[in-house]
Parts: sequence; C-alpha cells; structure tokens
Amino acid sequence: MEQDFYRIKRLPPYVFAEVNAMKARARANGADIIDFGMGNPDQPTPEHIVEKLCESARNPRAHRYSASKGVPGLRKALAGYYERRFGVDLDMDKEVVVTLGSKEGLANLAMAMTSPGDVVLVPNPSYPIHAFGFIIAGGAIRHVPATPDAAFIEAMDRAVRHSIPKPIAVILNYPSNPTARVASLDFYREVVDFCRKHEVYVLSDIAYSEIYFDDNPPPSILQVPGAKDIAIEFSSMSKTYSMPGWRIGFAAGNQRLITALTRIKSYLDYGAFTPIQVAAAAALNGPQDCVDEVRALYRERRDVLIEGLAQAGWDVPSPPATMFAWAPIPPAFAHLGSVEFSKLLLQEAEVAVAPGLGFGEYGDNHVRIALVENKHRTRQALRSIKSFLSRADQILADYEAGKAGSKP
Repeated sequence: MEQDFYRIKRLPPYVFAEVNAMKARARANGADIIDFGMGNPDQPTPEHIVEKLCESARNPRAHRYSASKGVPGLRKALAGYYERRFGVDLDMDKEVVVTLGSKEGLANLAMAMTSPGDVVLVPNPSYPIHAFGFIIAGGAIRHVPATPDAAFIEAMDRAVRHSIPKPIAVILNYPSNPTARVASLDFYREVVDFCRKHEVYVLSDIAYSEIYFDDNPPPSILQVPGAKDIAIEFSSMSKTYSMPGWRIGFAAGNQRLITALTRIKSYLDYGAFTPIQVAAAAALNGPQDCVDEVRALYRERRDVLIEGLAQAGWDVPSPPATMFAWAPIPPAFAHLGSVEFSKLLLQEAEVAVAPGLGFGEYGDNHVRIALVENKHRTRQALRSIKSFLSRADQILADYEAGKAGSKP
C-alpha cells in the first residue's frame, strides 16, 4: 500500500545521500577516502569517564529504568557547570533537564511548543534539526541571516512586523554549525531585549561552546539578565568530551519551556541508561584537562588544514571555534554548487566534504570540512586537493563533456 505521510512529505530528499552513496561505492572498490564530511569526533572518550561508566554498570540496580528528566546527580553537575563556566545560577529541579543529546532535546521541544502553522525564525544556513524539528512538528520556517550582527536583529524585526502569525521562537546557534561564527554577549543582550519586548522565545544551541581557539570563551545567552524569562539553551557532551555515541546532553533555562520538554519526554523515553548519566556527571565534575587537550587537538588540525589549503590556492577563513571550516567553493568551481563540487572532489581527489546545501539554500556556495582526520591524513588530503585544483580546467572540461554525453 502506497501512502504519502504528511510529515514525511515535508522533508526534502537528504542532500548528503548522493555524496554518501558515492563514498560507499568508492570504498567498496578499494579507494582510500579521506572523510571530512561528518562531524564525528575520532578521539576516544577520556578513560576516567569510561571507568565510571563501567563501575556504575556493574551495579545491577543501574540496569533498571532511569529517570526521563535525568538523575539528580547529573542535573546537579549540569547546574554546577553553568555556575563555574558562565556565572549562571540554575535550579536543578526546575531549570535543567537531561536529554538524549541536544538534537533530541530540540526536536522534542519543537513537538511540545509548536501548533500547526506556527512560525519559527531559523538561521540559514544552519544545522538541519534547527529547521526540520519544527517542520516535523507542523510549524512553518522563516529564515534569518546566520550572522550574529545587526542584520540578524533587523531580520527579526521584519519578521515580527510582517509574519502572520507572529513568530513564536527564534533559533540561535553560536559557535555555529556549519559556519563556525561566534556570538558576543552584546549580541545576546540585543536578542534578549528584543525577544522579551515582543514575547518571542529563544532556543539557543551551544553544543560547541567548549571548542574554541581564541582567548575569550564563547558566552551563554543565559548570562544576560532576564534571559531566563524567554530563553532555553541546549548543549551536549558529544564534542566537549568526545562522547558522540553516548547520546547525552541537556537543556537549561526558562522554566516553562523546561517543564514542557520534561513533560513530553516523560511520554517518550525513560532517560539515558543510568550508568551513562553517572559517567556524564563524572565528566562535568572531574578534571578538565581532557577538554583542554581536545581543544588543542582541533586547533592544531585547524592550523594544518587552513595553512595547507592556502598553499594549495584555496582561501578558507580560519574558524575561531567548532570542529569545522566553512569553505567557500573555489572560484573555478563556484558555478557548480556545493553538491556537484563535493562529488567532483570525491571522485578526483578521494576527499569527502559536506555540501553546504545540506544546511540550507544559502549554504550552497560553501562546503563544510570537519576536523576529524589526524594531521598525517589531513596532509595527505591537502596534497590531493592541491593536485585537484591545479587540474581545474581539465577536470571541468571532462565534467562538461560527461554532462553533454549523458543527454538523450
């Protein structure tokens, strides 16, 4: 029986699917693909966190259902993190909830707060769940610039004046995936003032708040006085502690939104496996040398990548944060768009990147390069990219001839 399901119809074809299929075929044929496509940390979780998981897992009582809201020890640890890092005081019972990663938390809050047709403001380009969490929930998306500056505030103002119905929420994501931009506390103050005035909720994603390379750590919107009146913030253990497969994160802030998210989660899950939550608390409460080390690792990889690309003739801005470089497509290939360029790079250089189109239509003139290969592999990729760019005329001629030959 063939059916068109309403929510599935609202999801476009997965932009990364074609490149991923090419990558799989190439590997099956023995190609050594250097993969910068997915932001999947390659470092092991620090040993003391793994040991705490094992210790807790040996307790049979930990094998029972957990707490959907999060065990008290982890919620207390999360509140302690906000106090130490941002100087923000949180009530662990009313203003914190544990999530199965930030992605699950965002999607479930979208389900909890969205009525059919509600308008949400989402940066473009942005991480896909920021838009599609609300689309799946039946909402409508209005795009705003991805830059944390006056243009963003002006776009919010136009949206509030002209959108029918008025937007219910705006998404922020700084440090940004995919653009790596970082917001200032002054920008957050402007957003909070505007959104309190117009009764618009703010959903802030700071999953990369600990992966930064400048002297000033990225701020939290909750540092702004009055932010908790309208703002909730999501974060994750995935990048900070190299725990992506553990699926553990949290939300903090506005009590009404935390209550809504907690309530809908109580119908959907029993929380993460208790030993994972215990280990996550140990990560937050324990020594933070591992965070410094992973930050230094990504900084070193960033420098190798950006310097090597410049030497190859590809000018890419050095990201101030995150584990990504947001790379403009080289001018010779810019007319192809991000998907076709990514396919050519994979085919000719055996290097995989993420097409910018996958993060929104305004990302189509970029590709995202993840810092997930070691320095040796990165240098190997850089040699291939340099050769690829030096052969641009011939590669493009072959590409156009192939297109012409495929026409009926």
